[in-house]
Amino acid sequence: MPDSATLQALRDAVEAAFDEELRFLADIVRFQSLRGREAPLQDFLARWLAGRGYAVDRFSLADVPLTSHPKAAPMVEVDPAQSIQVVATRRCGEANGRSLILQGHIDVVPEGPAEMWSVPPYSAAVRDGWLYGRGAHDMKSGVAAMVFAMEAIRAAGWCPAGDVHVMTVTEEESTGNGALATLLRGYRADAVLIPEPTGGTITRAHTGTLWFRLRVRGVPVHVAVAQTGSNAITSAMRLVQALENHTVTLNREARSHRWYSEVMDPIKFNPGIIRGGDWASSTPAWCEVDCRIGLLPGSDVQEAMAAVERCVAEAARGDRFLEENPPEILWHGFQADGYALEPGSEAEAVLAQAHRHAFGEEMGARISTAVNDTRYYGLYYDIPALCYGPRGEGAHGFDERTDIEFLRTTTLSIAAFIADWCGLKPLE
Repeated sequence: MPDSATLQALRDAVEAAFDEELRFLADIVRFQSLRGREAPLQDFLARWLAGRGYAVDRFSLADVPLTSHPKAAPMVEVDPAQSIQVVATRRCGEANGRSLILQGHIDVVPEGPAEMWSVPPYSAAVRDGWLYGRGAHDMKSGVAAMVFAMEAIRAAGWCPAGDVHVMTVTEEESTGNGALATLLRGYRADAVLIPEPTGGTITRAHTGTLWFRLRVRGVPVHVAVAQTGSNAITSAMRLVQALENHTVTLNREARSHRWYSEVMDPIKFNPGIIRGGDWASSTPAWCEVDCRIGLLPGSDVQEAMAAVERCVAEAARGDRFLEENPPEILWHGFQADGYALEPGSEAEAVLAQAHRHAFGEEMGARISTAVNDTRYYGLYYDIPALCYGPRGEGAHGFDERTDIEFLRTTTLSIAAFIADWCGLKPLE
């Protein structure tokens, strides 16, 4: 661990630049970096990082052999050529320390009705120690923390002794293909830190995720003779109910899982988007429901997909119309494995010590029922992958916000981790 003088210098540097860090965070929150619309923010970040001496690689998903990788997920209504990734590398002469990837996603989910926010959702308003905005919590605060942790090291007069790749990626909220693209581009390191908003805990395990679309057809007739046709919306509701029952069974089985036995109902099923019908007085001829369902670490993705297909097929056999007109399942988006970080890695020990020095307490662990990008590094490329970052509230909800003081301390914790993991050299 860096000595007390080094830690104090890092603390002073974080403090001196914290107003700038908050301005940076507000700037990136104001970008509406929704799926397929992230390029303006990525261009801003590429310019910002290049201006601070990083070697910047800006590329798109179309620039890597994504479709040839078995863990690439089907894209969702996005042109790969418009999905931009940024990797900024800092090298300090000959590398004699351990290398590191700092990676954060900058894509955000839709904000919903703006009138249901207490502040405009992209205003980056500051109130009572919180900074508000879509993405402020998930996870642009983490991006600010990792970037300004590196700035603190530079401001204190040092450079990491190992190569550091600072990455901002897309598609974390839909497929994970952004993270995979950086690996296909050739970037590797001795460890990865993804500062998702974990509230200063390390993510011990995360569930996997599947996305799919149910497509149901019906026979449209005038509602006055509805019994002579069929209703695609009510047929779809039958399938949703069957999938809810399937999820109950999965959660019952999860009670014996190594990491999730103490977590209540860790498998989450969500019918998230519904479209259907053409006229209020006609039985609907079509319905589509976009769904999400989880799976536990160690579960096979293909088996989980097959189980969903069996569930839908069995439910259809109980419906007069669907039995002869089977529903379709379109697999798109996430086909993500769950992942567990086994305790005991040196990278985790270094992070735990950095957290202890920054926060004055032991680093806790959490079990997540959502997915994050660590699976790519830990499962497929055997790189220790740590998920640890700031604290906030309202991910994917109204009035999303991040805790400003916690962000300040998290920035110091990450700076101390980089200093210990990579080692430090004086700036030349």
